[in-house]
Amino acid sequence: MSAHHQSDFEFSGGHLGLDFANTVSNRPTADRVDKIRSFRDLVAWGSEAGLLSRREAEGLRRLALEAPGRGKSTLLEAIEFREAVFSIFSAIATGRDVPANALSLLNIYLQTAAHYAHLIRSGRGFQWEWTSTEKRLDSVLFPVARAAAELLTSENLARLRICASDECEWLFLDTTKNGRRRWCDMKTCGNRDKARRFYERTKKA
Repeated sequence: MSAHHQSDFEFSGGHLGLDFANTVSNRPTADRVDKIRSFRDLVAWGSEAGLLSRREAEGLRRLALEAPGRGKSTLLEAIEFREAVFSIFSAIATGRDVPANALSLLNIYLQTAAHYAHLIRSGRGFQWEWTSTEKRLDSVLFPVARAAAELLTSENLARLRICASDECEWLFLDTTKNGRRRWCDMKTCGNRDKARRFYERTKKA
């Protein structure tokens, strides 16, 4: 990424699946902003998340230009999947039951992704590689689905949090030693909350 490039995306969730769910800002407010408004946005997010090489991103954009209907339907499917991921993890973070339809959709993507995932040697170990996905406009969602499933079945799920700001609802993994992190980002939501509380105190005074 160019040093002068101003990204529309933030990766403060500490996890791929949470960062994807966090592509909506001010989610519970009237000022909600969706950062993925086009197929190109979806590809841009995948590139910045490290899921797509430049060649892969260019190939997906070219495919979408050749078949705009497929590009639009893939965008709608990606948004539906993102909302399912958010529903699952926000429910867990707030102690609610996970919606069955959201979990079903995640399982569908996991089953599809399984057809394209292969284990390969990587140094002294192994890693997943995605193959034969050149014609799949939704291929950027496959590693997100796998990452979400891995988080759901890992000990790190106990570190899942949702931002304490009433205007945010971003998800993150709390990796602090005391496990008391409240904000997705102290510089934004944390400072905004401090400013609001200061205003309320001065108003009462």
